[in-house]
Amino acid sequence: MHDGAALEERGIPSVAICSDVFFAAGKVQAKALGYNDLQPITVGHPIQSLTADQIRSRADGIVEKISAALMK
Repeated sequence: MHDGAALEERGIPSVAICSDVFFAAGKVQAKALGYNDLQPITVGHPIQSLTADQIRSRADGIVEKISAALMK
């Protein structure tokens, strides 16, 4: 969330991505950083135990959401 907030402050559109179990915490952190409207895009949890191919598959599954968020 901090990276996204820092980029947005510089005028660079960004998207926050977090695993689904951290969605609520991400929203709280975004609000604390002054980004009340930020809607993190979620992927399934866990992440750390996935293979590179599994991570690619999850990333492929959210490309459209990322694109839509950046086009707002």
